[in-house]
Amino acid sequence: METLAFEGTPEQEKELKAVFKKYENMPGKLMPVLQDAQGIYGYLPIEVQRMIADALEISLSEVYGVATFYSQFSLTPKGQHRISVCLGTACYVKGADKVLEEIEEQLGIKAGECTADRKFSIDTCRCVGACGLAPVIMIDDKVYGKVTPEQVKSILDEYREEETETEEGAEE
Repeated sequence: METLAFEGTPEQEKELKAVFKKYENMPGKLMPVLQDAQGIYGYLPIEVQRMIADALEISLSEVYGVATFYSQFSLTPKGQHRISVCLGTACYVKGADKVLEEIEEQLGIKAGECTADRKFSIDTCRCVGACGLAPVIMIDDKVYGKVTPEQVKSILDEYREEETETEEGAEE
């Protein structure tokens, strides 16, 4: 698994410091601070965890322990386009594992990772509530049903082309 470099900005750090101030007198402030920090950065890299530990005067291991215990927190960056592959029973039986393998191959990353350009990340979930459309993937908020491995490239190309068009429009 390739680790992407942390790319925090001074504005984000200023925002995080405001979060520390907001919760400074609140008992049990670690959870809301972690939630707000993830809202600012999109995930909780070790650099942010260190800032939180220092500001709250607790150990880094305590911050890390809470961040890894709760599934709402992510220690890895998420892509601009978040792909979620349903691996619930109906989807799995209908070939979701093969769809996931094809997505991983097309993007060159595994589930839980983000592409180096931060355009795509892949996660898996247990059910999206669309079992009649199995196998299902979601990209951002769009649901794709009855997906086959052969369709994966063209689905991803929609988002790749969108990126190219956006970049070309910016150059004009």
